[in-house]
Amino acid sequence: MAETPSLFDRLAVAETPPVAAEPVTVVIFGGAGDLAHRKLLPALYNLHLDGLLPPRTSIVGVGRKEFDDNKYRAFAKDGIEKFSRRPIDEHAWPTFADTVSFVNASIDDTEDRALAPLGSRLDIVEHERGLSGNRIYYLAVPPALFVPTVRQLNRARFVPPRDQATRDARPFARLIVEKPIGRDLQSACDIDDAIAEVFNEHQIYRIDHYLGKETVQNILVLRFANSIFEPLFNQKYIDHVQITVAEAEGVGTRANYYEQAGALRDMVQNHMLQLLSMIAMEPPHSLESDVVRDEKLEVLQSLRPIAGDRVDAQVVRGQYAAGFDLGKPVSGYRQEPGVSPTSTTETYVALQIFIDNWRWAGVPFFIRTGKRLPKRASEISVHLKEVPPILFNANPNGPLDPNVLSIRIQPDEGFALGISSKIPGPRVRVYPVQMDFHYGSTFGGTSPEAYERLLLDVMVGDSTLFMRRDAVEAGWRWVMPILDRWSAQKADAIPAYAAGSWGPEEADRLIESAGRQWRAL
Repeated sequence: MAETPSLFDRLAVAETPPVAAEPVTVVIFGGAGDLAHRKLLPALYNLHLDGLLPPRTSIVGVGRKEFDDNKYRAFAKDGIEKFSRRPIDEHAWPTFADTVSFVNASIDDTEDRALAPLGSRLDIVEHERGLSGNRIYYLAVPPALFVPTVRQLNRARFVPPRDQATRDARPFARLIVEKPIGRDLQSACDIDDAIAEVFNEHQIYRIDHYLGKETVQNILVLRFANSIFEPLFNQKYIDHVQITVAEAEGVGTRANYYEQAGALRDMVQNHMLQLLSMIAMEPPHSLESDVVRDEKLEVLQSLRPIAGDRVDAQVVRGQYAAGFDLGKPVSGYRQEPGVSPTSTTETYVALQIFIDNWRWAGVPFFIRTGKRLPKRASEISVHLKEVPPILFNANPNGPLDPNVLSIRIQPDEGFALGISSKIPGPRVRVYPVQMDFHYGSTFGGTSPEAYERLLLDVMVGDSTLFMRRDAVEAGWRWVMPILDRWSAQKADAIPAYAAGSWGPEEADRLIESAGRQWRAL
């Protein structure tokens, strides 16, 4: 008998033409840090398993730890065993391990030859592996080291002059910058200015791991590859949109960072505004990276400013107090190690946002994010307007539930459409049902991690899922009046919510005052 055809044999699969990645040296500054251990090295390993890591590619970690190559490979293997979505393959591991090496160097050293050990190692590695000098520099370091590292790269002449670094120039040099980029508009501009002295904009990849998540990438396909949805995405049919990013854990070991950031800087200015721009953007005329990013920027530039008294009416902040996590008592934020006992840093924020353009005029977007909420969940829900109060919706005491399109970003990736249906039987009884799609059950296996997709995109030179300078600064420009209002108020305390709850009561009042309710997750 013939073999049963696979899903992709049975379906006509539309796909964009693949672009082959060129062999490259990936240099990870902060290569012995937590990000490299938990995310970057496992992601590169999974690309290797999938045959997507370009042949002869070299991975060089840079840091202060006294590692030799063997110790660094053990460090990488430990991270892969603990955090990779797939286990160690003992047949594939030796080949991958051979690509990994480590250099001890101090990147905050002001001496001109601080990166001399790295230069010597790159010369050896690239000669041994037959590499042409294509390099990706990943700044997996604290934000304070972004500019010193870039300047060290320039002093060491590891980056070609800007006037020679065209898009087609070979060998190429590309820079990956982790968030946060600054803590306000001025500091973000200062960092961007300093980096721009060394790298052209097309060489810079500002990474937001949320944009690498499979369901986030699927937003554009869902909207623009299905004629059922795009005609409805406007103020005629949409009542409101909710975006929720909930975290069950507390601040953990990140208190030093979080005390300086807070939820608005940490989540809203980047992740959540990026999600909002993707769900609200106009159809791009092509999938070329700058065309897509231009449309997202238009959304950010169309956000109605929230300033002065509007902040008090449209923004709620909160801080988790003692409570329970899965039945176990947990401390409040002010009792966490490294947190000031008088801290007013927000661990929760909810906002009502309007987009002042033709498509979304008058449609409120409600976004919320917080720590120590009941569960880990990220979702975008698009709430359609109610059907007229006639026929099946004529009973004012039992109105029909509006149709809701929910896009689940994590942990159960997929989307669902809530519709009304008749219950079987002689009587006409209407009941809400779900048309539900799950990535795991439809396609099988586990979806690639965000960093896998994003690292591969840098290798092929695709910047679609990365933030451009103007978008980063547009985000900061929009949130600054909120931060300024909070700073001027100089509050001794902000609304508290019990750990394990869905946030402060003020957040419920925010959405209820607009005649809506937060969606249950």
